[in-house]
Amino acid sequence: MDIGILKETYVGETRAPLIPFAVGELVKQGNRVVVERGAGERSGFLDQSYIDMGARIAYSADEVIARSRAVLKVYPPSWDEHQRLEEGQILLSFLQLSHATRPIVELLIRRRITAIGHEAIETSDGDRPVLTAMSEIAGRLAVPIAAHHLQASQGGRGTLLEGIPGVPPGVVVVLGAGVVGTNAALRAAAIGAKAIVLDRDVSRLRTLEARAGNAVVTATANPYDIRRALPIADVLIGAVLIGGETTPQLLDEGLIATMKPRSVFIDVSIDQGGCSTTSRPTTILDQTYVSHGVIHYCVPNIPALVPRTATVALSNILLPYVSALARFGPEAALRARCALGRGFYTHDGACMKAPIAASLGLPLGPRALELEHEHAH
Repeated sequence: MDIGILKETYVGETRAPLIPFAVGELVKQGNRVVVERGAGERSGFLDQSYIDMGARIAYSADEVIARSRAVLKVYPPSWDEHQRLEEGQILLSFLQLSHATRPIVELLIRRRITAIGHEAIETSDGDRPVLTAMSEIAGRLAVPIAAHHLQASQGGRGTLLEGIPGVPPGVVVVLGAGVVGTNAALRAAAIGAKAIVLDRDVSRLRTLEARAGNAVVTATANPYDIRRALPIADVLIGAVLIGGETTPQLLDEGLIATMKPRSVFIDVSIDQGGCSTTSRPTTILDQTYVSHGVIHYCVPNIPALVPRTATVALSNILLPYVSALARFGPEAALRARCALGRGFYTHDGACMKAPIAASLGLPLGPRALELEHEHAH
């Protein structure tokens, strides 16, 4: 298969989908790989490294697309990037189509694009391996990011989260006990902050307590407990995720206004729409804004802060899926009803995700109905 790797264009996006070693493995398997010039540079992988592994370098995104059947990238494509795709191509990227506009999904359907979302690849036990890896990174970064923005020089309260003898530690409230929330809470507890985690799923809280013991306080994410937690938070981390759906906005302006002045709110769920009505996307180059006296950090691609680690993690997980796709094709992935097949958003001129089809008023492909039924059982 002809496989292309695009250079990221989103502001501050530094990741690449595959490292040179992975490209070399694909070439050994008989595939042809073309990499846009500079695609790996920001994560520390130079063009020559890809050339040494058998890739060819292209000098524009248009050249990559023209020479590829499957196109790989990391950050969700812009409208312009979507329009460049050609009839019948395969697109592998983070897509976040659960809150995409109708024109984007219609374009993918009209051009019969097989759109596979990294975040939607799902194993039979419910794990989303690509999303999990990026969520682990985002969760582990959330606390040091918050600590930085709490500094007075950054406009924050001037609170040291771990405290010192005679001065109590800061309070970190985490909304959501999934992968992001668990990693954030464990990091907060490890440095000595008081960590409070809220989630609607008590089994998740039980699992977290088994790992953290008394180092983390847990509560159910009901309106009463949320209202009690926010006023005492020096840091609030929004880690709410419902797979394949837009994040519910559990917080509003009134709740955010109850937080301490110059406290920090990190909305990690912003890539799925955000968990607060006060949230709007920011970028790595322009990270924060203040709303109701609270510093908001709403960067949708936090792992891009550590592109070397993130790119290696992406490549490790994506390589087997890309290899299988190149060897057997998309139809085989659907027939096998495997993890890769569950990552399909559109294929063969049809929408493959029932929630998206319903929200946008689009027909659902017949193969999608089979997958939905199989996944439900």
